[in-house]
Amino acid sequence: MTYGSYLRFLPEPWRSAAAGIDATSSWWRWPASETRASGPVDVHIRASRPAAPLRVLLLHGGGGHSALVWPLGAVLAGEGYDVLAPDLPQYGRTRVADLGRVRYRDWIDLVGDLIAAETERDPRPIVVFGASLGGMLGYDVAARGARVAAVVATCLLDLAGDPAARRAVARTPALARFIPLMSATARIGVPARLRFPIRWVAPMARISNDPAVSQACIDDPRGAGSVVSLGFLADLITHEVPVPEDYRGPRVVLVHPAADTWTPPDISIRFAQRIAARTDIHLLTGCGHFPVEQPGVDELAGHLRALGDELIEPGSTSSGSAEHVR
Repeated sequence: MTYGSYLRFLPEPWRSAAAGIDATSSWWRWPASETRASGPVDVHIRASRPAAPLRVLLLHGGGGHSALVWPLGAVLAGEGYDVLAPDLPQYGRTRVADLGRVRYRDWIDLVGDLIAAETERDPRPIVVFGASLGGMLGYDVAARGARVAAVVATCLLDLAGDPAARRAVARTPALARFIPLMSATARIGVPARLRFPIRWVAPMARISNDPAVSQACIDDPRGAGSVVSLGFLADLITHEVPVPEDYRGPRVVLVHPAADTWTPPDISIRFAQRIAARTDIHLLTGCGHFPVEQPGVDELAGHLRALGDELIEPGSTSSGSAEHVR
């Protein structure tokens, strides 16, 4: 599957506009990976629009990769952002010496280091846009001090602290009840290195309300058709996210799909309403978990446009400005 494979699911006129946006590939050797248990990590990054005034780091979730979320990247590029979309370890084209030793904490550290490297290289502001599990990943790195201008998230799932979030991401209710026990016994040793299809634990068929989109993701061996280690899953499920009442990072913009049948919007909204900093909450009309339906795509573009206007010209307002929840 290439990035063009997923662009076909964008509605018009976004699909035609996306065809004119060049996506280039590059590689970044994560310096900290040299001394980690998983060994060297060469991160594949997809990018576009290098002359744009704002940059966005587009983060996929579990079972995703840069090509899968590139429809969102095309919308971002269309709204004036230079898009950087990395393949996080275990997914996409990123090369890892020992996949069985990758943990969720590696994702947090890698994204933080990538933001630091990009900030040193280029002074333009960086917005983090996280899709699915990437939303909480973006929030997490921002809460830990990463130099970002804003966090945009389609979901905010506190898997360690919210039983409803765990039930939502699990394929069956029985599996949701088993996850805490599994996580407590599978963090180290041989069991942690065991790898299995991600669709065994997550309801990947709900990634979209369009069966054709869901099937394309499931058939993708670099994404939802790939495997995940038990140790990574255990680390993800038990990871304690920064307390939202103590959050001192940049603004958070939640753009949860309103018709999401995988992760109900109220789970994300409940977490977002606890965030101490400015938080804007929007629902994307008609969109499933992977938001590629109208009119939600137009609404997403409007929210991104308003955010960009305010970041480029602080204090400015527009008809598309976000609702100020906090």
